[in-house]
Amino acid sequence: MARSPFTIVGSIRLETRQGGVANPRWMALLSGIDASHSITAAAKSAGLSYKAAWDAIDTMNNLAGTPVVHTTVGGKGGGGARMTARGRNLLATYQMVDEENRRFLTDMGSRLKHADRDLGALRRLSMRTSARNQWAGRIDRIRRGAVNDEVEIRLPGGDRIAAVITHESLENLGLAVGQEAIALVKASAVIVGTAGGRRMRLSARNQLSGKVTRVTPGAVNTEIVIALKGDKTVAAIITNVAARELALKVGQKALAIFKASSVILGMA
Repeated sequence: MARSPFTIVGSIRLETRQGGVANPRWMALLSGIDASHSITAAAKSAGLSYKAAWDAIDTMNNLAGTPVVHTTVGGKGGGGARMTARGRNLLATYQMVDEENRRFLTDMGSRLKHADRDLGALRRLSMRTSARNQWAGRIDRIRRGAVNDEVEIRLPGGDRIAAVITHESLENLGLAVGQEAIALVKASAVIVGTAGGRRMRLSARNQLSGKVTRVTPGAVNTEIVIALKGDKTVAAIITNVAARELALKVGQKALAIFKASSVILGMA
């Protein structure tokens, strides 16, 4: 009997009510942080770049409900990172079930017969997102319109995000008030404003106020990370010219501005 070209492989992804918060590399990163209290050392041991490690920490802190890692910037006493009780619990749970997951995959692999067509279809249905910003929240309000609907999501810290989607999308997702959902926004869709962090008179529906925590220049663009309420963050990609003109620096109050039409919604 010919063997199937497909092999079942998988890894543990921890889910909370707010959404997914873990994959193997992220768990390896947490393990390294717990051991070394250093993001640089933990990123190296997990096979991640320094920036990817920071991005992972931001995403986990945004989606886990409460932070999994507390970080401190460098200074007289030096910077570092420490696991929270929430982070240690997630890591312990992951390690506990990972062994059972391996046993399950071995068993399923032995049962795999003539499933090429179905597995191929399932692979095409799988999808990942490139959106830098991902927040979990609860739907607070839905306003029906003539063509599109506006969905307002409240984040755990109290910030609200408005998204404009079609009637069809609302029905397909089965969205309703009180339901949990994920809001995704590409960093390139986020505009950074100053004005002391106060809301500006603009047509953009979303204006999230916070403080700049990271400014990372690149060859053409600069990534700006702004800390929001409830230990959440938002990342923006702006030109180096714009970053210089705004004179953005760590600790400065700023606004993350994006249109409601730039928000993609997903189910938690």
